[in-house]
Amino acid sequence: MTNLSQIYVKFRPFCTLPCHIGSINSFQFRSQYLNFRLSLHRLYCDGRDKIVDSQHSQGETPFSDIPVSHIRNFCIIAHVDHGKSTLADRLLEFTGAWSPSEHKGQQGAGKTQQVLDKLQVEQERGITVKAQTASIRYTYDGDEFLLNLIDTPGHVDFSNEVSRSLAVCQGVILLVDANEGVQAQTVANFYMAFTRELVVIPVLNKCDLKNADPEWAASQLQQLFDIDTSTVLKISAKTGMGVDDVLRSIVERIPPPDVDRGAALRALVFDGWFERYRGFLTMLYVVDGSIKVNDEIVFTSENSDSDGKVKKKYIVKGLGVLQPHEESTGVLEAGQVGYMFCNIRSAGEAQLGSTAHKSKDLITPLSAFPPAQPMVYAGLYPIDQSQFQNLRIALEKLLINDSGVTMEMETSAALGAGFRLGFLGLLHMEVFSQRLAQEFGTDTIATTPSVRYKMTIFGEKAIRKHGGENIIVSNAAEMPDLIHIKEMLEPLVCATIITPDTYIGPIVKLCMERRGKEVSAPAAIDSKRVMMKYILPLNEIVMDFHDTLKSLSSGYASFDYEEHDYAPSNLAKLDFMLNGIEVRELSIIVHESKVREEGRRLVDKLCELIPREQFGIVVQASTRGKIIARGNIKPYRKDVTAKLYGGDITRRNKLLARQKEGKERLKMVANIGLPRDTFIKLLKK
Repeated sequence: MTNLSQIYVKFRPFCTLPCHIGSINSFQFRSQYLNFRLSLHRLYCDGRDKIVDSQHSQGETPFSDIPVSHIRNFCIIAHVDHGKSTLADRLLEFTGAWSPSEHKGQQGAGKTQQVLDKLQVEQERGITVKAQTASIRYTYDGDEFLLNLIDTPGHVDFSNEVSRSLAVCQGVILLVDANEGVQAQTVANFYMAFTRELVVIPVLNKCDLKNADPEWAASQLQQLFDIDTSTVLKISAKTGMGVDDVLRSIVERIPPPDVDRGAALRALVFDGWFERYRGFLTMLYVVDGSIKVNDEIVFTSENSDSDGKVKKKYIVKGLGVLQPHEESTGVLEAGQVGYMFCNIRSAGEAQLGSTAHKSKDLITPLSAFPPAQPMVYAGLYPIDQSQFQNLRIALEKLLINDSGVTMEMETSAALGAGFRLGFLGLLHMEVFSQRLAQEFGTDTIATTPSVRYKMTIFGEKAIRKHGGENIIVSNAAEMPDLIHIKEMLEPLVCATIITPDTYIGPIVKLCMERRGKEVSAPAAIDSKRVMMKYILPLNEIVMDFHDTLKSLSSGYASFDYEEHDYAPSNLAKLDFMLNGIEVRELSIIVHESKVREEGRRLVDKLCELIPREQFGIVVQASTRGKIIARGNIKPYRKDVTAKLYGGDITRRNKLLARQKEGKERLKMVANIGLPRDTFIKLLKK
């Protein structure tokens, strides 16, 4: 084993040689070189795994004995598809926490495993939707360090996961694709870390690709964030090139956590998930003191009422760390990140952001991260009302794992009892529904997504009906009559768009069509790309803005947004009727200037989405009681006179009349079935 280590150390300078340098100009040679580098590292890892196994048998240093000065807490932040999960795989592999031999036969050698993407929806969609933690050991200059890694999502809809992860870190790895350069979410994530005063390690990924331009990407980091280009690391997470430098930089640049192991226990609950037999498993960041199995603890929040209410006490049943698989430790010391379970069964018992402490101690709660503010609201109903209770239980369990979702009861005349849920975006809504079906086997119907509006109403009867003069409307079916509305406010967002300068014209036109207002003139990032800022109504971007932007820019533009404010607006309610019966679940709120355009478009869309029946279906759109668009769905035809072969004309007419009468009766009593995904597809252009 020692010989393998010596071989690896001897050849490491060659293994970390940048693949983009001019001397290596043959693609075939570059491929052979990368295969050699990866094979050599696999050989070293296999030998090291045996060493690690022998160390386990002899007894490793317990986690509780690792001093605070040798602990590093960090997370990886980046734009979508810049290689966060792949880099996490290599960090786990290079430190011996995970080996490709564990997954032989699942994927080919050298291919990305995405070890920390454990959810089925993540594996199917190829994106990270849930932050994942891994505690890894790393030896640096003969000393053993504990590195607590958090792999975060990159999509704007899951920025809440990034925010919670940053609350337990002292530094971040800012990952940028050397081919794509800085993207919109890169900017948002950097400033999120910068405002928390975290150490930022800039890393350029995919430098082994022949089209990569690390110097160009590094210059963008300098221009946008004032980052010294000499501190930027150049790596390839797929092949492992330069990953050693990342590990060393984590130890050298990121400071240890500022904690006190001699103080009373205070631990921040920053994540968690539900299991059937162990209940709610909480992820803890221990700030002060230590926690052991059989300790009696309670949960306190800085926003909780201090009215002398007796808090529920829990006995700690298990403690451990993720490596990335669970490893029981029995104790967690200050500065460490690990999991705990103590038979918590309800989402309200241990809310994310609360502080865990011993029941006998009086402590000051830790500053919690701000709660997520939902952007998109939709109704969720069971396919069969007999499954309502099962849906409620499944939602409560999944809400423990996803704190970005809000829930309240709702009743619909057509769909029955259900829930009104708030999401951080449309992708968040789709992923949540998919997880609900995959993890709990619950089939649901989701109504048309909408945003939250503020309205001021007048009239004693209207105020009494809606519960006040100033109301919030997230469901179009609950919008008051226009004659009772004094003022309407709609939510705005500040959007950041980064695009090549050749697409400025189409993107400006798109923003203007969506009622956008330019904040400032396009700012040049480099000679090829610009950054644009617009104030846009949230209702105009939640559904299809991102897809349209990608289409206009051939996939090169990136988009990110943050909450801005509310502004007065002229809004109208658009209702839809099927065979003269209003379907309240299809109602939407649109701007006055787009009522006719949207009514015509959505009627045509419904005619495409609603399946044909044995009777004709009339689709109508109306506003203020006036029909503004109409469409017809033709029935299936059956020629009842086909077998008459030219018989008596009176008999033929009687049969046709009987067929028409039967269809009219069927039309009056039949229920028109809407496909489950109609409500989401309806608003996508």
